[in-house]
Amino acid sequence: MPQDTMQKAVIYCRVSDSKQVTKGDGLASQETRCREFAGYKSYDVVKVFKEDMSGKFASRPAMRDMLGFLRQHRKAGIVVIIDDISRLARGLEAHLKLRASLASAGGKLESPSIEFGEDSDSLLVENMLASVAQHHREKNGEHTKNRMRARMQSGYYVFNAPIGYTYEARPGNGSILVRNEPVASIIAEVLERYATGRLQTQTEAKRYLEAQPDFPKGRNGQVHQSRVQELLTRPIYAGYLTYEDWGLHLVPAKHDPLVSYETFLAVQERLKGTAYAPARKDLNQDFPLRGFVSCGHCDQPMTACWSKGRSAKYPYYLCDTKGCVEHRKSIRREKIEGEFEALLGELTPSANLFAMAFEMFRDLWQARLKSAEDEKQSMRRQLSQMERKAAQILDRLIDTDSDTLITAYEARLREMEEQKTFLTEKIAKCGQPLAPFEQVYRTAFDFLANPSKLWASERFEDKRAVLKLVFADRLPYTRNQGYRTAKTSLPFKALGDFHLGKFEMVPGGGIEPENLAMTHHCN
Repeated sequence: MPQDTMQKAVIYCRVSDSKQVTKGDGLASQETRCREFAGYKSYDVVKVFKEDMSGKFASRPAMRDMLGFLRQHRKAGIVVIIDDISRLARGLEAHLKLRASLASAGGKLESPSIEFGEDSDSLLVENMLASVAQHHREKNGEHTKNRMRARMQSGYYVFNAPIGYTYEARPGNGSILVRNEPVASIIAEVLERYATGRLQTQTEAKRYLEAQPDFPKGRNGQVHQSRVQELLTRPIYAGYLTYEDWGLHLVPAKHDPLVSYETFLAVQERLKGTAYAPARKDLNQDFPLRGFVSCGHCDQPMTACWSKGRSAKYPYYLCDTKGCVEHRKSIRREKIEGEFEALLGELTPSANLFAMAFEMFRDLWQARLKSAEDEKQSMRRQLSQMERKAAQILDRLIDTDSDTLITAYEARLREMEEQKTFLTEKIAKCGQPLAPFEQVYRTAFDFLANPSKLWASERFEDKRAVLKLVFADRLPYTRNQGYRTAKTSLPFKALGDFHLGKFEMVPGGGIEPENLAMTHHCN
C-alpha cells in the first residue's frame, strides 16, 4: 500500500518518573510493541510522544503536545496507539477526561492489549480496567509508604538527603546518610555558634553561611532565609527523625549527628526567645563596634557613618538619639576603636595570674569528673520516674473518650518523650570529656590570655565574636571621656576577681562559661 494512503498513527509512551527513563527501558519496550502493532495494522507511524510523569494526572507535557498535534491534523483521523490502558492513565477520572480530549481532537485510541469500542460492553470493560489500574497505583503507593515508614521507624532517613548529608550504600544497612564535607562541618559550626550565642540572630547565621566559600548558595550568591530556618529547626542534624504525617517523632537515627540533642534544644530555646544585641541591616565591616557601643549619656546604642569631606570620606561613630545632649556629635573611628583595643589590653592577665587560674580550673575539672557518676545515677532515677509517669498517662489516654483530654494527654506524652530523649543523651555523655583537659582548656585559655589577637583578625565575624565572648553587655562610651566600666563575661570576671582576691572555689557546678565548652557536664 502506498505510504501516502496508509492510515496515519502516533505512539504515546509513558513511565512514572525520570529514573525509569535513565535506569530502565520502559519507554523503549513500549515503543517497540506499539510499532509492532502498527506494522500488523499497516499504520504509518508519523510521531512518537514520550512521557515521564505519574498517570494519576491528566495534564502532562507530552500529552498536551500530542493533543495539539491531533487537532492540527484532525481531518486525517489519526490513530493513537498505547501499549496498555494504564499507559494512558492510572486513575478512572483522568482516563475518562483524556478519552474525551482524544475524541474531541479527532484521535482514535487503539492498543495491542485491549480493543476499544463505543458500545456499552466495551465501555464497561474499559472503565473496569481503568479502575483496576487506579487501584494498582494506589496499592503500590500504600506499599511504598508503609515500607518507607517502617524503614524510618528503624532509624533510616528515606527522603532526599538534607543539606550536609549524602547517601552511601553500606552492607546490611542499604543507603544511609553520611556526612557530606565540608558542608556538614559548616552546618555543625553554625548550630554550635547559634546555641551558645556567638551568632545572635538568624540574620547573623545567614551572613556566616554566605561567608563560607564551600557552602552552597543561590544564583545571587546569597543563602535564602528559609534555608537558615531549616538548618536551625531540623532534629535530623541532632540524630533524630521526625515526620508528623506518619506519626513519627524523635526516632533515634542510624546516621551520625552533626551536633548533640542538647545543642539542638539550646537552639530551639534561643529561637523562642529574644536574641541579645541583634544584627542590624546597617551593620557592616567598616564599623565592628556599631550597635555594641552605647552612648554614655542616654545609654542607647551608637550608630556610625562615613562623612564626606572636601577631598575624601571619613568614618565616625555617633549617638543618633533625639533629645540626647550628644545627639549627632561625631567621634572619630580611630579614637573609639583605638580606646577599645586599649581596653582589651587591660583585660589580658599576667603570666603568673594566668598560670594560677589554669591550675585552679584543672582542679575544678577533676572535681567535676569525680561527681559525674553521682549525677548520672540521679538522672537515671529521673528517667525511670518519667517512664512510669508516661505509662500512667498512656493508661488514662486509652480509657478516656474526651477529645479535650486526649489532646492534652498526647501533648504531655510528646513533651515527656522529648525530655526522656534529652536525659538519655545526657546520661550517655555524662562525665565523658570532649577532649583531654590540656586540649580543651588550652584553646579557651589562649583566647582568655590575649583577646586582642582575635580582634586583630581581618574577619568581621571574629571581631563580633570578641564582643560577645568578652563583654556581658553593651559598652558605654562618653565623648571626650572614653569608656565607662565595662561588664565582662564570666571567664574574664573570674580572672579579675581572682586577681583582687575575691575568688572562691565554686561548689557543685563549678565555673562553666557557656561559650567555652569544657566537658560533657551533667547538670
